[in-house]
Amino acid sequence: MDQLSSFERLTLPHLDAAFNLAFLLVRSEPDAEDIVQDSYMRAFRGFHGFAGTDVKPWLLAIVRNAAYRWLSNRRRSTNVVSLDEGFGGPGGAPAELQIASEEPTAEAQLIGEVDRRLVRNALAELPPIFREVVVLREIEGLAYREISRVTGAPVGTVMSRLARGRRELRKVLGRLMDEDKSNAL
Repeated sequence: MDQLSSFERLTLPHLDAAFNLAFLLVRSEPDAEDIVQDSYMRAFRGFHGFAGTDVKPWLLAIVRNAAYRWLSNRRRSTNVVSLDEGFGGPGGAPAELQIASEEPTAEAQLIGEVDRRLVRNALAELPPIFREVVVLREIEGLAYREISRVTGAPVGTVMSRLARGRRELRKVLGRLMDEDKSNAL
């Protein structure tokens, strides 16, 4: 099997996980797509040196580093706004609603979208160092050891960041829910 086929077979199943991590770190769909594309190119270039058995943590580490590099570059040029962000409102264009079940009711769709938006907004308020571990654990389902490999932090630090990230996420969700209630009145 040639290198390209092997790379595709091992990495393409993790494309959604790569996008989710990039999107939740940079909070922009077009930028997340660019980051994932760049990450896959970097991963392919370095694939000959990959010696592990599980490609997902290795790939997500590349995505994480690319996202942080993008955030760092963006901080240096804060006066630049992409067209998608400019026309999509705050936070860029809304993510597409993807329902994987039989036709839910309109009410169920609305409630689900409100819940997803609330969680996305709460995650966006977390500092990136906590956001990344919460996303990797709770959304991508990675084990502590895998998160440690992705972030380069010791397992104990991952556990600490995750506990603190969850605590902060609960606080932010509570505040956002209270704000929604008061705005509805």
